[in-house]
Amino acid sequence: MKSLAAIQLRIDALHKEGATIAAAHFLLREYGLENPNFKGFELREKARPDFILMTTEGSFGEPQLIRIPENTFEFPLVLMLNLLAHEMVHVQQKTKENTVTDKNEREWQAYYEMLFHILFPQIPELSPFHKKFFARKALEYYNRMGENSALQLKYSEQKNEVEQLLAALT
Repeated sequence: MKSLAAIQLRIDALHKEGATIAAAHFLLREYGLENPNFKGFELREKARPDFILMTTEGSFGEPQLIRIPENTFEFPLVLMLNLLAHEMVHVQQKTKENTVTDKNEREWQAYYEMLFHILFPQIPELSPFHKKFFARKALEYYNRMGENSALQLKYSEQKNEVEQLLAALT
């Protein structure tokens, strides 16, 4: 794999050409994020520094489309890689073989991946600021699973890991 600096140069060149979708495809290939259930990218409205929205869209068991902001690559590359990995977790969760129907569980798994990179170990680590932000988001979804629910019990050890990470960062 190329260095992060080399990848950044390629992304900057593609961004300058207005090739946001090509840049996103390049990152999927470069970081091994490809999945047969992935249909493609479409652009959505521009993101703001305080609100970057990417979504995975499609019916369960059908190929998934990821919508990314048209200005995706105006933001830090490491953050965008982690957000793409988050969405690719959703692509995996919507396959016929791996369907995860509960939204809280899907989001928990995707945020946990952003923090610990189990499925995609080649994705660079987030900044401490972003780790804190996404750890809190993960815990929000954990809490929405229902107190002492089967889902909470299923993820209780991971919850402890997230809480320990958050404590270490604060």
